Amino acid sequence: MNVFLWILQGVLALAFVAAGVIKTLQPKEKLAPKMPWVNDFSPATVKFVGIAEFLGGGGLILPALTGIAVVLTPVAAAALALTMLLAVIYHARKGEWSTIGSSVVFLILTAFVAWARFGPFPF
Repeated sequence: MNVFLWILQGVLALAFVAAGVIKTLQPKEKLAPKMPWVNDFSPATVKFVGIAEFLGGGGLILPALTGIAVVLTPVAAAALALTMLLAVIYHARKGEWSTIGSSVVFLILTAFVAWARFGPFPF
C-alpha cells in the first residue's frame, strides 16, 4: 500500500504543481478560454489559487521525501482536498456539471491520501 500511496502522491503532485504554475504564470485572459471560472474572480485570486495548488503539490512529496516535518504531507493532502471541495461546490452552484467530474476525482484522491497518511499508512 505504501508504494501505491507514493505513486498516487507523485501523480497528484505533478498535476497540482502543473496547474499551479499555469494559473500563477498565465494572465487571466489567457486562462479564460479553457477555465471560464477565472472570469468570476480577480487576477489576484486566480494567482492565489495557483500558488496554493503549487505549494500543496510540493507538500504531497517533499516533506516525506526529505524526512523533515512529514506531518505536512497529509496536511497538504487535506488542504488540497478542501480546495477541491470548494471547486466542486462552486461548479455545482454554477450548474457546470460537465466540469465537475475532475474536481470530484481530485477531491476523492487527495482525501484518500490525507486519510491514509494520517492514519493507517504513515511514513
